[in-house]
Amino acid sequence: MAKKDNANTPQDLPEVNFSDYGDVRFLHLGSEWVQGSMLRDAPYDIELEYVQRMMAGLLFLDAESMAKKHAMQLGLGSAALTKFCYKKLRMKTTAIEINPQVITACHLWFKLPRDDLRLRVINADAGAEIQKPEHQGTVDLLHVDLYDEQAAAPVLDDADFYAHCRELLTEDGVMTVNLFGRDSSYEQSLVKMADAFGPESIWAFRPTREGNTVVMAQREPTRPERADLLQRAGVVESRWDLPAKKWLRLFKPVL
Repeated sequence: MAKKDNANTPQDLPEVNFSDYGDVRFLHLGSEWVQGSMLRDAPYDIELEYVQRMMAGLLFLDAESMAKKHAMQLGLGSAALTKFCYKKLRMKTTAIEINPQVITACHLWFKLPRDDLRLRVINADAGAEIQKPEHQGTVDLLHVDLYDEQAAAPVLDDADFYAHCRELLTEDGVMTVNLFGRDSSYEQSLVKMADAFGPESIWAFRPTREGNTVVMAQREPTRPERADLLQRAGVVESRWDLPAKKWLRLFKPVL
């Protein structure tokens, strides 16, 4: 999560709680809206469909070198992406989360490991933190999922923010963004991303049944042949048990 403006203080941040339904644990920020989930018997797998789609950048990176790459999450949620990148992909992983209660909840209830040489969770405002020089040009997989407790629209969603996201990426780096909420505008968000990345860099999924639309932006645009994408999808499925071949039926360049 990140601030909308400088008015937010720690006292303003929502209370964090969880609920269990069957074998799934859900994270909530003081409301009924689900901010993340975890399979209690498989805590390092990704349970939600849209969160799985946030890993679509794997189709554009070399599977053999993932352990040498860097993933960053803006908004921790239930730490599903952070845990997957750290545990399953063996990547250096950084997450930025404004609410310290979310970080504590992920350690206590969602099996988030403690920081070490490969894992760093930063309690900070994502919009400000990503502008620090230490992060520029270091990120290969960037995941942006920034919502407040009402889940009405992305908290950060302007061209300047997306330009700062682009500056985080390595030459081959990719960003995926979750767009969701009654006050969000898919078309307007696409225009802002295209302003920052260039329109030829933008790919998008069809919305999920729940209304989440995952959009991907490449630092440097490429157009792999479908046969190449199918081959890469097969590698993703076999190595990391993600439905990557299904993605290709739902995922295409915006142009």
